[in-house]
Amino acid sequence: MEGWGEYAFAWAVFLLTHAIPARPALKARLTGALGRAGYGLAYSLVSVAALAWLIVAAGRAPYVEIWAWAPWQVHVTQAAMALACLIAALGLGAPNPFSFGGARNARFDPARPGIVGLTRHPVLAALALWAAGHMVPNGDLAHVLMLGGFAGFAALGMVVIDRRRQRVMGPDWHRLQPARTLLGAGNPWRWLAAGAAWWALAMLHPIVIGPAVV
Repeated sequence: MEGWGEYAFAWAVFLLTHAIPARPALKARLTGALGRAGYGLAYSLVSVAALAWLIVAAGRAPYVEIWAWAPWQVHVTQAAMALACLIAALGLGAPNPFSFGGARNARFDPARPGIVGLTRHPVLAALALWAAGHMVPNGDLAHVLMLGGFAGFAALGMVVIDRRRQRVMGPDWHRLQPARTLLGAGNPWRWLAAGAAWWALAMLHPIVIGPAVV
């Protein structure tokens, strides 16, 4: 199975591996059998495998150009990735009761919300930036559909999680709404981690993906 057939099948597997395990009843059974950490690890491994296959399938799909490549487009991707790495570094493991990726949520201070003052969903925002930034220099149909789909998937996820968390949190949803500020996001180690992540991804890109980006 090659070309568009493999691409379509890879998309179906990617969507199913994200939709089915996340259903509340099945998730509860899997968490009971594997434990919370085991479920998280298994879900992550399956998701990464499905994502890797979809990326490979997009590269093997027939090339249908929508817009041409130009050197300036690489700089757009670099800037988007720098911002995505920063948002992810400031959000992962920081208190955030509104989305996933947070920790120690009881310590969340709406007056000093950190990156949550910019977006309640920093992980999804980073994913959307990654997808949109990479779509600019990849103007063929398969990659535009894939990367545009990822960006849309992230945006839809923000809406779905907002509705779910609003139901779960009740009055706390409004009480803990963050101030529109980045106070609490000044941890220098997180900024250094963002820079290190951006540089590591740039260095690994030609080894793992192919094209050099620096």
